[in-house]
Amino acid sequence: MGNPDLVLLDEPTEGLAPFMVKEVMKIVKELKEKKEIILLVEQNSNLALTVSQRAYILENGHQVFAGLAEELIRDKELRQKFLGV
Repeated sequence: MGNPDLVLLDEPTEGLAPFMVKEVMKIVKELKEKKEIILLVEQNSNLALTVSQRAYILENGHQVFAGLAEELIRDKELRQKFLGV
């Protein structure tokens, strides 16, 4: 599909070998550099936060965090509370 308004990626790295995870994330970074709008749903929070501008955390279907990805990266308490890392 050419020129999409939004790229939705739902667990793009699930079940992939580490080499393929790197390749997928390389493509995500390339899309980001092209200013594409990406909605990334990913269980691997560390991986997702490295390419995200904003982060949202859902628990039991409810939003419990919304903010800048950088804020979540820097705040160990938030990461521990919501992500267990």
